[in-house]
Parts: sequence; C-alpha cells; structure tokens
Amino acid sequence: MTPEFVIGFARQAIELTLLIALPMLGIGLIVGVVVSIIQAATQIQEMTLTFVPKIISIFLALLFSFPWIMDKMVTFTTDLFLNLPNYVR
Repeated sequence: MTPEFVIGFARQAIELTLLIALPMLGIGLIVGVVVSIIQAATQIQEMTLTFVPKIISIFLALLFSFPWIMDKMVTFTTDLFLNLPNYVR
C-alpha cells in the first residue's frame, strides 16, 4: 500500500460519511432556522421549542433516507471486501 492509496481511501471514506450525514444535517439546519425565525418574531424563548421539532425532523429525514443510506453503505462495503486482496498487496 502506498501513501497515496491510503490517503485516497481515507478521502473516499470521509466523503461517503459526509454524504450520508448530509440529509439529516440539512434538514436539522433548515428546521432550526425556521424555528429561530418564529421565535424571534413571536418573542417566545422556550428551549424545548427548538429541540423537539429538530429531533422529530431529523428522525423523519433518517427514516425517509435510510434506504439510500443503506445502498451507499452496502456498495462501499462490497467494493471494499471485493478489492481487499488488491489492497493487501
């Protein structure tokens, strides 16, 4: 294994991790901004008002994107295991 291969493999793994986390992080960000705008407009400063909608929306985003996430992870893992003999050399 060359250093370039290890760096490329680590980069591919990090990119996949970020790609998988993107739907939940994006939904959480959007819901957080919307709730903050509502709180600023109504001057309601309840702490649970920020957490509950974000938790529910992130859970729903995970529920809907789970098949896509599993497909990406299975493809990456299958590729890893199939090319394992090539990586050891």
